[in-house]
Amino acid sequence: MIFGRVKPLDAILATAEKKSLTRTLGAFQLTMLGVGAVIGTGIFVLTAEAAQKAGPGMMISFIIAGLVCAFAALCYAEMASMVPVSGSAYTYSYAVMGELIAWMVGWALILEYAVAAGAVSVGWSGYVVGLIEHAFSIDIPDTLVLGPFDGGLINLPAMAIAGLVTWLLVIGTKESATVNAILVAIKVAALTLFIVLAVPVMNSEQFSPFAPTGFVGISMAAASIFFAYVGFDAVSTAAEETKNPQRNMPIGLIGSLAICTIFYILVAAGVIGAPGLSTQPVTTAAGAVLEPGSRELAAQCAARAAEGFKDVVCSKEALAFTLREIGWPQIGNLLGLAAGLALPSVILMMMFGQTRIFFVMSRDGLLPQAFSKIHPRFNTPHVITIITGIAVALFAAFFPVGQLANISNSGTLFAFAAVAIAVMVIRRKDPTRHRPFRTPAVFVTAPIAIAGCAYLFVSLDHKSIILFLIWAAIGLAVYFGYSRSRSHVGRGIVDVPETDADTPPQPVPPLPGAPTPGGKQA
Repeated sequence: MIFGRVKPLDAILATAEKKSLTRTLGAFQLTMLGVGAVIGTGIFVLTAEAAQKAGPGMMISFIIAGLVCAFAALCYAEMASMVPVSGSAYTYSYAVMGELIAWMVGWALILEYAVAAGAVSVGWSGYVVGLIEHAFSIDIPDTLVLGPFDGGLINLPAMAIAGLVTWLLVIGTKESATVNAILVAIKVAALTLFIVLAVPVMNSEQFSPFAPTGFVGISMAAASIFFAYVGFDAVSTAAEETKNPQRNMPIGLIGSLAICTIFYILVAAGVIGAPGLSTQPVTTAAGAVLEPGSRELAAQCAARAAEGFKDVVCSKEALAFTLREIGWPQIGNLLGLAAGLALPSVILMMMFGQTRIFFVMSRDGLLPQAFSKIHPRFNTPHVITIITGIAVALFAAFFPVGQLANISNSGTLFAFAAVAIAVMVIRRKDPTRHRPFRTPAVFVTAPIAIAGCAYLFVSLDHKSIILFLIWAAIGLAVYFGYSRSRSHVGRGIVDVPETDADTPPQPVPPLPGAPTPGGKQA
């Protein structure tokens, strides 16, 4: 399972071992951390996307996606507790399976973070535009607030929020714990209020037919809805600060995912059962289900709206739209405001994660050193932050939210599967190493996680799968054409300490089993 050079785990941990982390987090704190990190864009934005694929059956899709995440989270937790340093799945793969796999994981994480930030930006735009239109009774031209695939020309609000977040990251503005807690409370309160108002008025007739597109449609919706669960790794990375991690980590991981799944199912039930609305997929005259985010769907939605139909799948703000249509227009506007306030923090954290992955890869020599250049005044990696911000803004300007979410999911699923493989490999390779948390029944749990990730990956739309394969091919070309010959590990250079990124890396004698400058094992 070793592909190419391995970065010694002891070298990776050199910085972390100098830090003393206080174990203060219990099961409740971990669970709340997970709930805050998970609830966000997916449930606010992708409910309509899921309905177009599965109809009312999207309730099953939420359960499937949550179960896959639960098994992947248990694998993630062991690696995070052993390697509590920057780089996430990229670093874990480097230490266990070698540089080539690590590079491909890091390359896939670009899809997870940058493309996902674009998806959140588009979702934010939908809610904010809807809020402005309903609050001030105006009609903003679609050409300025929708991308070309959604029937517009360019999504300027999505570009604007991506640009604002980029500027904040460059100047070094950080969210305080208090602000983050407030935003989490806003998200949870908004969903709770939706459930309280929508669930009691559900009409059971709205749930039939329950699975109009069959299990294939439910699987496709699960692959999209997976986006709604990304963020649970915030729990797994807190293993070093957890009291009794072997007990509290599973409670925090499974507990937060269970709470979020219950929230999601209740929200989905409220949307599906809303009287007078439809969550059935929009089809052609011949009965073919239209692809989400396509021009054909946009045209059909416009035609159906003109005839008085109220389709949830046609809304860019499904939850606010539902509340307005069942008699709570002002509460719907407040929910739109809540999404407008809370979602930028998700964009910020995704772009932050992307720039830090790039920073670590650059520091390893796999990307140009300019990417890890630090701004003399703001002390932030401004070059790669600006490059990332431009890419996110372009994604948000021209692509529909569902397509961006699916592309992001393809990269995330690849990275999660790699972590599940890595945890099994290192159990065999280094069984005596200290593990604050051990994945239960790892040789059962990890294969289930891998199979689940593979199942969701093949359930993605063909366009997303093809784009992922093209992206992977480009990544291989970049690695063999540029990165391999410049790798610090390949040249026998140890990584720069995280606390002193501007210090030139220093060569050291190779460790037993570590690669020599020629790439052979010492």
